[in-house]
Parts: sequence; C-alpha cells; structure tokens
Amino acid sequence: MDGRQLQQQYKHHISDYKDWDQREHATEWMVFEKNMGTHLSIDETALSSDELYTVVTNKSAKGQKGAIVAVIKGTQADKVIEVLLRINKRMRQHVKEVTMDMAAGMHVIVKRCFPYAQRVVDRFHVQQLASDAVQEIRIKHRWDAIDEENKQIALAKRKGVVHVTHLLSNGDSPKQLLARGRYLLFKHHAHWTYSQKQRAKLMFEHYPGIKKAYDLSMRLTEVFNHCKCKEEAFKKLALWYNDVEEAGIQSFKTVYKSIETHYESILNYFNNRSTNASAESFNAKIKSFRASARGVRDINFFLFRLAKIYA
Repeated sequence: MDGRQLQQQYKHHISDYKDWDQREHATEWMVFEKNMGTHLSIDETALSSDELYTVVTNKSAKGQKGAIVAVIKGTQADKVIEVLLRINKRMRQHVKEVTMDMAAGMHVIVKRCFPYAQRVVDRFHVQQLASDAVQEIRIKHRWDAIDEENKQIALAKRKGVVHVTHLLSNGDSPKQLLARGRYLLFKHHAHWTYSQKQRAKLMFEHYPGIKKAYDLSMRLTEVFNHCKCKEEAFKKLALWYNDVEEAGIQSFKTVYKSIETHYESILNYFNNRSTNASAESFNAKIKSFRASARGVRDINFFLFRLAKIYA
C-alpha cells in the first residue's frame, strides 16, 4: 500500500482522531490534567517553521507515556497562564518544584500557575552562558587572524612574491588553531585528547585572554559540580565574581549579572540537584518524531499522534 494512502486510512478510519476530545483546539493548546505531578519541567520547542510551543512535562513519567501535562502555542506568558489555569487549582498547588531556563516569561508563568513550587533554573543554561562568553572571545580573535592573513596575502601580491602561511608547531595556522580549538573550550582539561592539549597550549600562549575566560568558565562549572549546599554555593559564587572583576572581561560581567538576577532560582538547584534535562530530552524526542514523519504538514494530526504516545 502507498504510504500516503496508509496514513490517510489511519487518520480517517483506523485511529480515533475524528473523535479526539482536543481536536478542535489542539493547534492552540492541549491540557492533560491527569498527568500532573509534584515535579514538573517547562520549556519551549519548535514544531514546524520555527512555530514555538510551550511544553509542560511531568518528570516522574521519565519521557514516556503520561509525560505531557500541557502543550500551548507560543511563549507569551499571559496566553500560557490562561491555559494552565484550566488545571484544577488543588492539583496546581501540590506542585513542589518546576525546572526551567532563565527566560523571564517562564518565571512569570510558574509563579502564577504553581504558587507553592520552587523555581529551579537549569544549571546547564547558566554554564552555557559562560561557554558562550568564552566562544565570543575566541571568535573575535579568529576574525582578527583572518583579517591579518588577508592583509599578508594582499601585501605579498603587491610585492609580487608568493605568500607563505605561518604555521605553528602543531601544523595549524593561527586561523586554523582558533577554528579547531572550539570544542576543547567546552571540555574540562582532564578530558582533552593529546592533540587538544597541544592545541590548547598554543592557543593559551598566543591568546592569554582566551585562557582567562576558559578558567573562569571552568571555575563556574566546579561550583555546580562540587558544592553540597546553597550556602556553600553562594560563597563560591561570590569568590567567582571577584575573579570576574579581576579578569576584567565584559562578557563575563554580563554572565554574572544574569546569575545575580536569578540567583535564588539558580541556588535552588542545590536542594535536590534538579535540572531541566528531562525537558531537553523530551524536546529531542519530539524532533526525532518530527524527522521520522518527514516534517509536519498537518500540525493537528501530528499533535494527536504525539498525545497518543506521550500523554
């Protein structure tokens, strides 16, 4: 049977899509009150054409059946709140913890809909900010290296000589060193390969600003890895801020201001060491499901199939 014909047969005759109780409003919102739990995650995902949906999931379902609590079109706080308030008030008040990213709208949603829940900012979003600050410095040096190489090539042409690219001891040019050094800056130095150690040594010798930024990023990671309680983490973050001030790197000052704005929710991580990994994992499952369906043409039917599996 032709695959398209089989899909149409399933949609209109085999499945109970035509009798689905959420069919009329699924593209705008879906709520599955029975899947509520005490520990939730909230995140955003794109279904098609960068159309964002806010997804609330129950952590105890571990990304399996019963995981979806709500799927709401858009990320506008007022609209999401209006839909989530459809859930029984007593059930919402029993929520103890919600993990999320640092988006201001997410905090407003959780505060309004789950008033007794602890808000926990995902540690990996905080670390990602620090990693982005390191990469920003590396990219700036890379553009400078590309510009310098172009100047040298133009100068050689004017002189009528062949330009010879200067190579470092590991065989990389400065431009290549900065391009190939991207991934090692995400990793702890204990996990570097031999070639990454060579590349890091050369990069840090030629660009000490990158080394300063990398060290700051790793020290922030160590706060999350080694601190056992909120009080200890608070003190370590204060010491880390002193290091940021001493380094004088503007992008890291911006990172600290973001941490300072959300420090209570960030420190809540140390209560149960909860992250938003379950929500990120669920987003990956949605993307995988979307890929297996060769994209999303009929959003309503796609959401029906998604609900059948995960709600």
